[in-house]
Amino acid sequence: MSTDYYALLGVSRDASPEDIKKAYRRLARELHPDVNPDPEHQEKFKAVTAAYEVLSDPEKRQMYDLGGDPLSSARGGGFGAGGFDFGDIMDAFFGGGSPRGPRTRARRGQDALIRIQIDLADAVFGSTRELTVDTAVACGSCDASGMAAGTSTETCAMCKGRGEIQQVQRSFLGQVMTSRPCPQCQGFGTTIPHPCTECSGDGRVRTRRTLTVEIPPGVDSGTRIQLSGEGEVGPNGGPAGDLFVEIIVKAHELFERRGDELHCLVTVPMTAAALGTSVTLDTLDGPVDVEISSGTQPGETVTVRGHGAARLRSAGRGDLHVHLSVQTPTALDAEQQRLLQELADLRAESTVQVGQGGEHSGGGLFSRIKDAFSAR
Repeated sequence: MSTDYYALLGVSRDASPEDIKKAYRRLARELHPDVNPDPEHQEKFKAVTAAYEVLSDPEKRQMYDLGGDPLSSARGGGFGAGGFDFGDIMDAFFGGGSPRGPRTRARRGQDALIRIQIDLADAVFGSTRELTVDTAVACGSCDASGMAAGTSTETCAMCKGRGEIQQVQRSFLGQVMTSRPCPQCQGFGTTIPHPCTECSGDGRVRTRRTLTVEIPPGVDSGTRIQLSGEGEVGPNGGPAGDLFVEIIVKAHELFERRGDELHCLVTVPMTAAALGTSVTLDTLDGPVDVEISSGTQPGETVTVRGHGAARLRSAGRGDLHVHLSVQTPTALDAEQQRLLQELADLRAESTVQVGQGGEHSGGGLFSRIKDAFSAR
């Protein structure tokens, strides 16, 4: 033999089969036409592929070592005439092929998502809800096997139980063998000649069931609660996916939530704001007396500590912020107008001085406008 296959692969004559395979993979990555399309590299690639075909086959290697020609014209001539496994080239580029053989019918089921609306109080304090869901569950008639009672699977006649069929095709490499899932059994290697009439061979049926979900304190709109194993059951007894419960918090008529804080607006009469008063506010925790100090200005805020929303992943609660709006009377009878006039005269407020503020002016007109908008 004039061609030294060992030298082509760069291995010694006593190299192990694993060393030969490693050497070929390394050279195939360098010389493959998809990487180096020029004719010179193509010829080198054909040569090292022929060398690998000979040295990877024990019988051909023995014939070659004894001086024979394992790639003689009696078998079609040229390299690859024996139909070497194309997977070795795939291994060279992708680091090893996927496991071959029939695949299992049991597969994991899909995850499911359900959205529920809850009140603000349930979001703040947590609650328990009963949910009705419509998902796939294991078929009770066939115990998730997909087969009718008293029957069993049969070996696929097309692939003989391998789950795949092989084809030999001719290419510039010679004859290459490719594999694909069997179209008759979909790669399972077996068929179900007598499927269960209840589930049509899928091993699962759809049904409506009731679940209990614990809603933790502090959830907000968009929070998802994961219920492991409560989603869709997989085909033919495969494990179930997960059920995700997405929370939507309904708007409250009085309170607005911003993170862990609650906000509300309370309107007080002008006289109450001037003299000070106490307002009973119906919070989520029950009635709470909110003290309004004398001289309260529009936009001021009273904070009630610890009456906000619970913190979802930590202890404690946020605060409740009561924003005050001072209401000026618009319709005065004669007596009320007289009394207010007397008050204005006593405070020397009968006329307005432009550019000057009173004791609560807060630094001028523009500062007061800025503060008023910031408080909203």
